[in-house]
Amino acid sequence: MSVSARSVVPVAAPRRGRRSLARKRENRAGWLFVSPAVVLLTLFLVVPILLAFYVSLTKWDGLSSPFSGEARFVGLDNYENLLGVDALNRLTFMRSVRNNFYFVLFVVPLQTALALFLAVLLNNRLLRGKGLFRTAFYFPSITSSVAVSLVFIFLFQGFGSVNKVLSLVGIQGPNWLADSRGVFHQVLAAIGVDAAPGWAQHKFLSLTWWDWLSGPSVAMCVIIALVVWTTSGTFMLMFLAALQGISPEIEEASDLDGATAWQRFRLVTLPMLRPTLLLVLTLGVISTWQVFDQIYLTGNNPATNTPAYLSFSQGFDNQAFGLGAAIAFLIFALIVALTAIQRKVVGTGEDD
Repeated sequence: MSVSARSVVPVAAPRRGRRSLARKRENRAGWLFVSPAVVLLTLFLVVPILLAFYVSLTKWDGLSSPFSGEARFVGLDNYENLLGVDALNRLTFMRSVRNNFYFVLFVVPLQTALALFLAVLLNNRLLRGKGLFRTAFYFPSITSSVAVSLVFIFLFQGFGSVNKVLSLVGIQGPNWLADSRGVFHQVLAAIGVDAAPGWAQHKFLSLTWWDWLSGPSVAMCVIIALVVWTTSGTFMLMFLAALQGISPEIEEASDLDGATAWQRFRLVTLPMLRPTLLLVLTLGVISTWQVFDQIYLTGNNPATNTPAYLSFSQGFDNQAFGLGAAIAFLIFALIVALTAIQRKVVGTGEDD
C-alpha cells in the first residue's frame, strides 16, 4: 500500500498543476478578448456616469470646465433643492414626477396587454397572412418617433382631424395638447365634486393631495395613446418569440385534461411567459420614465413635463447643469427601486 501511494502522488500532482496552469491561461485569454469591450464601456459609460455624478454635486453653467474654479462644489444642495426645500424647484420637479407617474401607470399595462393580445393573435395556426399583420403591427415601432409625434400633434390640434370627426357627431373636442385638466378631476366634476375636499388640501412634497390625484392631463392622454401605439409592436415580437418556444405537446396535454382555451392560457401559457413578461414590464418601466422625444415636441407644457425633459431643460435652457444632473440621478434611483419591486412582485419564473 505504501509503495502504491508513493507511486500515485508524483503522477497526480503534475496533473493538478497542469489543470491550474491551463485555467490561468484560459482566464488571461478571456480577459484579452473582452478587454476592448471593457475599455470602451469604461471610457464611454462608466467615466461619463462618474463625471455626471460629480456635476450633480456642483453649480455649473456648462460653459467652462466642470473642474475649473467657475464650477462651484455645493455637495448635496441640488438634491436638497429638489426634495427638501419647499420652493419652485421642488414644485416643478414634483409636478413632472406626478405627470410621469400617471404616464407610466397607463402606458406600461396598456402596451403590455396590447402586445400580448397581438402576439396571441398572430400565434394562431389558422390565421392567414401572418407576415403582413406582423409587419403592420411592428411598423410603428421602427418609424421615426419624431415623425409619428408630429403627425399626432397635427391630428389632435384644436383644428385637427380628430376634432373634425368628433364635430360630425355633435361633440366639441378640446384643444387636446393645450388642455391641462386632469381626467380624474373631470370625472369627479361630472358627479358634482368640483373642488378639493378638506383632507385633499394638505400638501405633500409641494403639491396638494388634490393635485396628486388629478390623473393624467388631457394633453398627456394624447401622448399615452401615441406611445402605446408605437411601442406595442416591439413587445409583441418578444411575446411572439416566447409563445413559439412553448412546446405544442404541453397545449395538447392541457386539451386532453379538458381545459378550456381561457384556462389553457391562464394556467399554462401565461406562467410560461413569466420571464418574457418580466422583461417587457422592466423595459416598459425604464423607457416610460425616460420619455423625452414626444414631450419635447409638444413644447414646454407643465401638464406634460417629465423629469427627463426637466433635466434637459434645466441644463440646456437654464444653464443649471448641476441641477439637471441631479434630476437624472434621481430618475435612475427611482427606476432601480421600481424595477426591484416589479421583479419581486412578478417573479422571474425560474422556480416554475
